[in-house]
Amino acid sequence: MFSEPRLDESVLSRIREHGLRIVGDVHGDLNAFRHAIATKRFIIQLGDLVDHGPDSAGVLETMLDLLETHRGMFVLGNHDRKLGRALEGRRLRRDLPLETTLKQIQTSTAEDLANRSLKAVAQAPAWQRLGNMLFVHGGFHTAMLSGPPPQTGLADMSAPLSRALFGETTSRLQPDGYPERRLSWINRIPEGITVYVGHDRRSLDGRPLHRTGRLGGKAIFMDLGAGKGGHLAWIDLNDL
Repeated sequence: MFSEPRLDESVLSRIREHGLRIVGDVHGDLNAFRHAIATKRFIIQLGDLVDHGPDSAGVLETMLDLLETHRGMFVLGNHDRKLGRALEGRRLRRDLPLETTLKQIQTSTAEDLANRSLKAVAQAPAWQRLGNMLFVHGGFHTAMLSGPPPQTGLADMSAPLSRALFGETTSRLQPDGYPERRLSWINRIPEGITVYVGHDRRSLDGRPLHRTGRLGGKAIFMDLGAGKGGHLAWIDLNDL
């Protein structure tokens, strides 16, 4: 049995009236994000709002406005989770992108941006299902179709939460120093289900990459490198 979506009726009504816009990883690219949300469609953003790009604080403020006006939502990305844990005061291995994001938040003129961002990150679902579509940052796990995400993605790690945030990793590192990731999870997506993901920059032609697994389920990779020298991708959907 599939889990039901946990979206307010006002949100579902907006989606039925105006449709959806699925937005890939933003990584602090505020200008591109503003272009992406210039629509009446309901926004579902696939995580990694922050780090790397020029204005992560501005992206957070913009997403908070979407949340507060019920015009959009985001699923939790690994960079968002790391930011949330840093804002909680946890000891983390700090890196330059995170430090830059924290400094931008501290110097922002937006009212109480740190606490509002922490609350939004803590409440962001690790995955969201809507009909035959699943929206998640890193990768698909079969548990995502049989139960809801954890109450908060800032809690202890589980197998589904790890897959949602990081995809499916091997024990090896890539030449760039990041963990090697494999895509065997695509073959576990049931026929009729489409999974929209970010995290992995898989496309070679500047467009979202579509893959079909052995069971007939589909994965669409939406990370095109915004904030890292690439651009921001979005897909509009009308038939839900």
